[in-house]
Amino acid sequence: MRSPVFRGYAIVYLIFLYAPIILLPLFAFNDSKVIAFPLQGFTTAWFVEMWQDTTLWNAVRNSLTISVSVAVISTLLGLFAARSSTRFNFPAKAGIMGLIMLPMVLPEMILAMALLVVLLAVGIELSLLTIILGHVLICTPFAVAILSSAFQSLDRSLEEAAYDLGETPLSTFWLIILPLVMPGIISSLLICFTISLDEFIIAYFLGGTDTVLSVYIYGQFRFPAKVPAVMALGTVLVLLSIALLATAEYFRRRGIAKAGGKDTGGFL
Repeated sequence: MRSPVFRGYAIVYLIFLYAPIILLPLFAFNDSKVIAFPLQGFTTAWFVEMWQDTTLWNAVRNSLTISVSVAVISTLLGLFAARSSTRFNFPAKAGIMGLIMLPMVLPEMILAMALLVVLLAVGIELSLLTIILGHVLICTPFAVAILSSAFQSLDRSLEEAAYDLGETPLSTFWLIILPLVMPGIISSLLICFTISLDEFIIAYFLGGTDTVLSVYIYGQFRFPAKVPAVMALGTVLVLLSIALLATAEYFRRRGIAKAGGKDTGGFL
């Protein structure tokens, strides 16, 4: 039985959650440096200002380098972990998988401080590399979750049939299993890329003198005249995030359908 109370609660919750995002494009196109109502008029000047900011493009370049690296490394690690957990039994399996997934539930502030202390103690200079290490730590559990779902939906008889036809475990994985889980791999790459691109706390703690996009945006809010350009940048990032998440969800659902599994819910 559907309750109108719960439906109303869901609507109010969604409005509260997404109203700030809806305000981004409104003020990005508003012809005023003051972020307030009423709106003054339509302009694209803030997007032009954003486009001409060389510091911004340096931060974007650093963020893209980090996000692509993190997406590839996290997906590779997630691929190995997911394959092992869904196909094989080994000692302390539950404990090991629990440790892998632990960063998913730990506060990022705690992780960032712990990583900072460890890196400084061993004498590693803070740079883009240290940000990549921190982001891999928090993105790998998401890759494991996505790829575990992809491996669990596989029909084991396909693998057994390949063995019966003379294929080795390596060739079976490369020729049979990997193409079937490829939508999950693509989904993992996109999700990890998005998480790394948006992440702030670890980038702020471990970035040193290298500026990334999230830290750049945080710093710009100290200057009121820069806020409209940041709103324009936020609009672009929201659209990019939505596109990446929608693409990841498309490939996730495609992978489940291709393997003949049942979709029990996803990101969207």
